[in-house]
Amino acid sequence: MKRLILTTAVLAASLLTACAYHEYPVRPALVNHPVFITLNDPADVDECTADCDRLLATIPGVVSYYCGTPLDTGRDTVDTNYHVGLYLGFNSVEDYNAYVTHPQHVATVEKWKPRIKVLMIRDVIDETP
Repeated sequence: MKRLILTTAVLAASLLTACAYHEYPVRPALVNHPVFITLNDPADVDECTADCDRLLATIPGVVSYYCGTPLDTGRDTVDTNYHVGLYLGFNSVEDYNAYVTHPQHVATVEKWKPRIKVLMIRDVIDETP
């Protein structure tokens, strides 16, 4: 009887492991919103990053988020000509649209727009299952 229970447990674990396997890493979100900011004054990086962390990451519908500064890898093909990079992910276009009009997003844009020299946004949809 113990042998049957052990065999069943091993088979169940094997099946669960197989079910959890993905050919590719799991995508962070359906709608991906990377933003790259060049500030008028580089001394504002910490304040900008703190505002993004406090105001943007907490908006309902945001399912993935990061914010930071360029990583210099020494690669000529990687553009590090910005001060703050942030990424937000959403599970639907509706969640993204709600984020764009959310008061915390609007307030952040209003505060930082005059302090931004260059703003680059590239929205990407990943519809793979």
